[in-house]
Amino acid sequence: MVDKELGFSLWLDFVERNYLQNEFGKLIEKGIINGATSNPAIFSSAITTSDAYKTQLESLSSLSPKEKYEALAIEDIKSAARALRGCYDEGNDGYISIEVDPFLSNDTDGTIAEGKRLFEAIGEPNVMIKVPSTEAGYAAMTGLMQEGISVNATLVFSPQQAQKCVEAMQEGMKNQNGKIDGVISVFVSRFDRLLDKDLAIANIETFKIGIMNAAKIYNLIESYNEPNIRTLFASTGVKGDGVDAHYYIQELLASHSINTAPLATIESYIDSDAKGAALPIDNVKIDTFFDDVKRAGIDMQSVYDKLLKDGLEAFEKAFLDMLQTLK
Repeated sequence: MVDKELGFSLWLDFVERNYLQNEFGKLIEKGIINGATSNPAIFSSAITTSDAYKTQLESLSSLSPKEKYEALAIEDIKSAARALRGCYDEGNDGYISIEVDPFLSNDTDGTIAEGKRLFEAIGEPNVMIKVPSTEAGYAAMTGLMQEGISVNATLVFSPQQAQKCVEAMQEGMKNQNGKIDGVISVFVSRFDRLLDKDLAIANIETFKIGIMNAAKIYNLIESYNEPNIRTLFASTGVKGDGVDAHYYIQELLASHSINTAPLATIESYIDSDAKGAALPIDNVKIDTFFDDVKRAGIDMQSVYDKLLKDGLEAFEKAFLDMLQTLK
């Protein structure tokens, strides 16, 4: 549930047309969610597995695969934005995110141009353009915000990335009078899936490194004291056994933050008795944890680099696979 008293928002990390036209609105009405996110993998799954797109696709036969994808995605994002507009108008988030073509991750000008084009085509103010946190992406974040467009910085794994995101957003929001927000999507569970076997051998607590890394980044972002820039905890679904399905929501409850999660994770959280802030965690405690990680022979910079590379490649593959099915 959204916790206005704490200042915690819960967004749904899922988009699919039938769901948007039916159950999605109920989650908003009940105050369970106040925003949503999408990415190339989510759209790929929706478009390739759902019958809801069949009729529109038949009318798009003369278009290229990417043009077909954009027509479908724009329709879905527009629908989600309209459903969330009441939240947005009340100052209760109400954002839906759409990501630029993942093959533009090293192209600043291309990212800005596509972000503007998508934002204008959707035609709703409560849309965030999602931009990968690469060197080219930081400049694109600034450029989009200077155009009055809110930004979701995605694929953030390291504190260094988060710092560059905040600074890019600060620059983009200078001299802006309209409503612009920035969120920094810190990926969490992928650290545990990658490292827990090695950490267990070193007698370091498992299902912890993703939380501690996210807590470190949260503290960093909060230190800037920017009301319109928040941490968004992403990659918070649990895969496998060992912890409850809502673990990455419960352990990251924090003021001035957002958690975007799959539907099953949100349902588990609703059924739980989790409440009250879990963050912040003291930086001394976080640093002690990472000292132990370093002694176990794990180089965090190498981990950050690998996870970013893997994340970019996964989105590219999902996007390509989807375009293949739209030929």
